Amino acid sequence: MSRKLRIIYYVEEDAGALAKRAAQYFVEMVDEAVDRRGRARIAISGGSTPKAAFELLSDPKLPWHGRMQWDKLDLYWVDERCVPPDDPESNYRMTREALLESAPLKPEQIHRMEGELDPEEAASRYESELRNSFRLEGAELPRFDLISLGMGPDGHTASLFPHTEALHEMNRLVAANHVPQMDTWRITLTWPVINRANSVFFLVGGADKAQILKEVMVGPRDLDRLPSQLIWPASGILTLILDKSAASMLPATDDEGCGFLEREG
Repeated sequence: MSRKLRIIYYVEEDAGALAKRAAQYFVEMVDEAVDRRGRARIAISGGSTPKAAFELLSDPKLPWHGRMQWDKLDLYWVDERCVPPDDPESNYRMTREALLESAPLKPEQIHRMEGELDPEEAASRYESELRNSFRLEGAELPRFDLISLGMGPDGHTASLFPHTEALHEMNRLVAANHVPQMDTWRITLTWPVINRANSVFFLVGGADKAQILKEVMVGPRDLDRLPSQLIWPASGILTLILDKSAASMLPATDDEGCGFLEREG
């Protein structure tokens, strides 16, 4: 981890404005990646907040759809529930319905986690997919252009839940993580992979996230209880896109709705 982390946060008035800001951010980050190396590799999370942004991106009548460089995009997942791809709980299904059914992406551009498999097999297969598609050698980590994260009211992110084994996984790219408090299995990118990305951002909305967001961003370090604190990008910069309710316990923003924090690692 780098010693200092600069946190930049943008606060929007409500859920609708939050989705628009997120859609715009996806487009901008894809543009930057394409300008840098001709292609964009992004990993996305599930949940209702990104779903609203995906629906905006997928709508041909809205500007973000036309601006997105779909032909130069490779789409990956941050985590997945251990369910079939047509299950209502599937992150892939949510993305398919909200985005993929309308977005002009070819099958080879879509790299889903196979939640229907045994968890360890699914994690192993996705690690192989990353190694092959990023052409990794040895202990090399993939470098995503953008990783989009959410945050649970318990402080989890991706499928890195409090007091679970995957919090201590530093050698694998993808982990099968048993979550005893939910009596379920998840598949997740490990935190060293997330932190290697060029850009990492949290997309968080709702008053129920305000307290935990404050604890994660300005409270004492407690990584087992607050796994979101493991997210400390190598770039030294972490971006938050928030609605007013989620941001209500953070320091006030400037007149343009932007705020800054710094943490020592």
